[in-house]
Amino acid sequence: MKWFYIDTSITDGDRRQGPFSIDEIRNFVNEGKIKDETLVWHSGETNWKAWKDYPEATEVPEPTEEELLKQTIETLLQSRVTRKRFAGFFVRANAFIIDNIILSIIGAIFLYVMSLAGLIDINAVIEIVKQFTEDPASSDIVSNALKLPGMQTFFTIWSFVQAAYFIVFHAVWGATPGKKLFRIHVEMADGEKLSWAFSIFRFIASIVTQATLYFYGLGYLIVLIDPQKRALHDYIARTRVVHDPIAQKNSKEINKEV
Repeated sequence: MKWFYIDTSITDGDRRQGPFSIDEIRNFVNEGKIKDETLVWHSGETNWKAWKDYPEATEVPEPTEEELLKQTIETLLQSRVTRKRFAGFFVRANAFIIDNIILSIIGAIFLYVMSLAGLIDINAVIEIVKQFTEDPASSDIVSNALKLPGMQTFFTIWSFVQAAYFIVFHAVWGATPGKKLFRIHVEMADGEKLSWAFSIFRFIASIVTQATLYFYGLGYLIVLIDPQKRALHDYIARTRVVHDPIAQKNSKEINKEV
């Protein structure tokens, strides 16, 4: 089917332009050469009509192969972005180790400051640490440590620091430094960010999970078999630990290549 249109910009001579294909006509529409009121005619029509009166004016054109390829790539990338990838046992364990290294450094600084202030005997603390490394299963280590002057004060401060560390990082950033290093974060079961209330609740629930260490750490080991990689405190607090989404810039870079 051949198409023609009247070019009103021509003031002298034949203003009829054509023949063109429908795709070329649509290109002229996009370029502004053909407007809604521009007279258009194609073979089989009796009279000229305004472009807006043709059904083709409102039809959505079929996408080209290049456009289809781009749409397919964007759809695939978007599905990778939105699909949740739950963090497994080992990546969570490694993040927890990093967090405890950081907390240990903070604890060592507190001990040193308390020692300088004369509130604790650092040499006695070092001796307790040596006993722990030689016999971690000894039941006397904790009781001996608590008998040291200043240790109860230290453990009280240390408990508040540990709680603040996990609660604040999860409530504000959704992840502790250890989790950020491994590009994972904590969120609610519906994908929403943790509130302060649920961050506190999750920390309290994690104490329950820690208590299961007396039962071979079952509160942590269920991560290995749960489809969503949840630990006991995730069940209690209705949270999930997931990998960070893939950066959106990847789709833009691929589109440029296409």
